[in-house]
Amino acid sequence: MSTEEKSLHFIEQIIEDSLTNGFPQDKLRFRFPPEPNGYLHIGHAKSICLNFGLGLKYNAPVNLRFDDTNPAKEEQEYVDAIKEDLEWLGFNWAEERYASDYFQQLYDWAVMMIKNGKAYVDSQSSEEMAAQKGTPTQPGVDGPYRNRSVEENLTLFEGMKNGDYPEGSHVLRAKIDMASTNMLMRDPLMYRVLHRHHHRTGNDWKIYPMYDYAHGESDFIEQISHSICTLEFVMHRELYNWFLDQIYDDTKVRPNQYEFARLNLNYTVMSKRKLLQLVQENIVNGWDDPRMPTISGLRRRGYTANSIRKFCEIIGVAKRENIIDYSLLEFCLREDLNKTAPRVMAVLDPIKLVITNYPEGQEEWLDAENNQEDESAGFRKVPFAKTLFIEREDFLEDAPAKFFRLSIGREVRLKNAYIIKGESVIKDDSGEILEIHATYDADSKSGSGSEASQRKVAGTLHWVSVAHALETEVRLYDRLFLDQAPDSHKDKNFLDFMNPNSLQVVKGYVEPSLATVKSGDKFQFQRLGYFNVDKDSTAETIIFNKTVGLKDAWEEKGKKEENLLMNTQKDLNKYVKENDETAAAALLIPIIENIKSVDNYSLLVQTVTKNIKNDNNALLFANLIVQYSDKVEINSFDADMVQKFYTMSLKSQLASVRMAAILNLKNDSQNLVLFEAFLAELKNVEKNEKVLALLN
Repeated sequence: MSTEEKSLHFIEQIIEDSLTNGFPQDKLRFRFPPEPNGYLHIGHAKSICLNFGLGLKYNAPVNLRFDDTNPAKEEQEYVDAIKEDLEWLGFNWAEERYASDYFQQLYDWAVMMIKNGKAYVDSQSSEEMAAQKGTPTQPGVDGPYRNRSVEENLTLFEGMKNGDYPEGSHVLRAKIDMASTNMLMRDPLMYRVLHRHHHRTGNDWKIYPMYDYAHGESDFIEQISHSICTLEFVMHRELYNWFLDQIYDDTKVRPNQYEFARLNLNYTVMSKRKLLQLVQENIVNGWDDPRMPTISGLRRRGYTANSIRKFCEIIGVAKRENIIDYSLLEFCLREDLNKTAPRVMAVLDPIKLVITNYPEGQEEWLDAENNQEDESAGFRKVPFAKTLFIEREDFLEDAPAKFFRLSIGREVRLKNAYIIKGESVIKDDSGEILEIHATYDADSKSGSGSEASQRKVAGTLHWVSVAHALETEVRLYDRLFLDQAPDSHKDKNFLDFMNPNSLQVVKGYVEPSLATVKSGDKFQFQRLGYFNVDKDSTAETIIFNKTVGLKDAWEEKGKKEENLLMNTQKDLNKYVKENDETAAAALLIPIIENIKSVDNYSLLVQTVTKNIKNDNNALLFANLIVQYSDKVEINSFDADMVQKFYTMSLKSQLASVRMAAILNLKNDSQNLVLFEAFLAELKNVEKNEKVLALLN
């Protein structure tokens, strides 16, 4: 096998096998079939790149087909947004199609199926149908309307179409097999009555086809050769084929369905329903809020189409579900922006720096490189003067040895300018620093080649001239959720994991070269990260969105929290060994504060789970996390684990473990009832006075 063949993903291999077995290449045809009931998100990008990528690879047409069979949820706004997203990603479709284009054909086929005894009108309630359908382990039973005559079914179905019946009164079902091991084959719904306005057909139809019926038949109408779906449709394939069997003409291409693993990304949600909830409850500012995982949100935040396509290429096409780290998406973005984004200087938390020995009223326009990764990007001029803004965090009056920024008596370089030395500060009455005073070395100008300019100093700072700076609004965006899997925890709402700091708005200052920027322009604010111009910008106010930092702050935060919990557990060992009560109490305070400071819910749950074992110190640590963390509750764990947790804790030889468990039970009324007898027995044998006091 050639190297190229080895690199094929399994869908490509299926297509190659089709061609090898005689399928004509000019009959290859693909489609991307979104339902227009929301905006596309990063998960859809994988399907888009796969389908359109196959079209490019095999020089085959790819249709954009809107599966618009549910007027209750679909809107023209979503259609327009989907088309805009596809064009922005760089893909062109062969034909724009709609399932609603085929409503008459689908209806005619349904009538044919009724005549052939393959469909019937059912007048049961949805609850009655659900009961009649059985369970995965119990076969269904025939409903009372399954054997209606063809004439009665045709009359009822015609009446449904004409709007003679209210919603929910009748449905059309396929007549397949109520005993099938695949519950989807137990007479699935084909049509329901909906008196709703459709975004394209208006009020022409009073019945609408179900997705499972319309999808495969639409593929057949369009002569799609390879219908590619995500894994949740594996069980639907049998039904897809059954519907095709009813209409298939062997002179035409028969579509075949293939499934691949959808994109699961941590620290976000991919459910359209949940994304819609975020929008409707004004938790975010619309579908294109830069914190949303929608393609329009990513675009507004400053993501590039190239970075998203690269991300989809790296994660590949697989048969098994897995979870991709959000950091990989951000890595692809940094890689792209690093090559293309011009470097500029901006200060987001300003403090005034006065260079006392710089001539009053003098200004210089210094050369600044636009992008060291792109030689063709050239240089720009930035103004330098006596009074500058620098970042507040870049100065400490009394700095530790490893502080590599400005402090009193230390030298740093100002980017593209001079070496300066901190001399003094001016403070207000409360002691807050208002101004930093420094001196500069006039011979140390960057790029001058002088001996002074080549002197090594502790660090380099960015800055802007106060007199020339443009005041801007800067929106500092971060991940929307604090947890890796916000919608995967039982007894927890995904909204419980919202990041309260996902958006912070600050006033910043940027260099004057940015006076003429336009919406969508992207820059690297040196030492701060990548930013782009938001569409809300006006002639009076430029608004920048933070796209992504220069480093993966979340990976650093995750490691810090892991290390913090590990070190806290070590400190707990010292606490347990301390015999002096006053000293022990002092040791406990930072342990509790550390536990409270950890935001990562999954990490806390894993730590508690890992520490439910026959080890006194480990059990104490688990109890303290449950007691003091506001992120974890006892109902975060399954019942068996909770019982084991309390039982082992109350049997612990360490009095502090028993006390902690009793305190947790005191706040857990549900389990307190279950452990009443255990606590009564403990009271009879307990010898520690503090534990007895709690028990009493």
